[in-house]
Amino acid sequence: MPPTDTGADVRTAPVAGLGTATDNEETLELRLPVGFLNTVADVQSSAARRASFAEDLLDHIDTWATAATPVGAFRLVPVDVDRDLPLVTRWMNDPSVAAYWDLAGPGAVTEEHLRRQRAGDGRSVPCLGVLEGTPMSYWEIYRADLDPLARHYPARPHDTGIHLLIGGATDRGRGLGGVLLRSVADLVLDRRPACARVVAEPDLRNIPSIAAFLTAGFRYAAELELPTKRAALLIRDRSLRHPL
Repeated sequence: MPPTDTGADVRTAPVAGLGTATDNEETLELRLPVGFLNTVADVQSSAARRASFAEDLLDHIDTWATAATPVGAFRLVPVDVDRDLPLVTRWMNDPSVAAYWDLAGPGAVTEEHLRRQRAGDGRSVPCLGVLEGTPMSYWEIYRADLDPLARHYPARPHDTGIHLLIGGATDRGRGLGGVLLRSVADLVLDRRPACARVVAEPDLRNIPSIAAFLTAGFRYAAELELPTKRAALLIRDRSLRHPL
């Protein structure tokens, strides 16, 4: 066990072969220089900082820039459950949303879904989409390669997934989905240099959602049989970002 007082002298037992130590016999003495101890502390501190940074699996969404889109300034803002729960609960109880999200019901249902993500390891971050200062959509940005989805398609390291719902009925059917999906996919590729692909897996029945992803430059890659739905695997490749 290391000494509790790092400033105290540290004495070793006698070296084997020199006989039994007595008060009159010499023993080896080990002193650790203060500079050495400071170096060790600096290395440990640096390692802790690197570990802390590495724990953010989505490269600090809270610092991602505001995107200039054809429909106005758009920003992803990580959900504050206490502040945003009533709004997200209202959206989840819209019949058009509930058909695909399965989170309709009392606020406790949505709250549990949001808090589980916020208290997790950061592989999925729920966000509000704020357009021209007004929250109007709900997003989940997640590490698809670390998600159960990865068992159902040939995932690559740092694949990043997107879930989206447009909150207000008046904002649907205006083409906002495609515009905002393209902007968010661009944000992912800009802010996550290790990510080569943005992926999505909307329900095959959700034709408007699939159309929005295709408009945003995603390509149809496969049909997936997931535990809760039959889904379209849609991919936006970094290498095809500008052609599409």
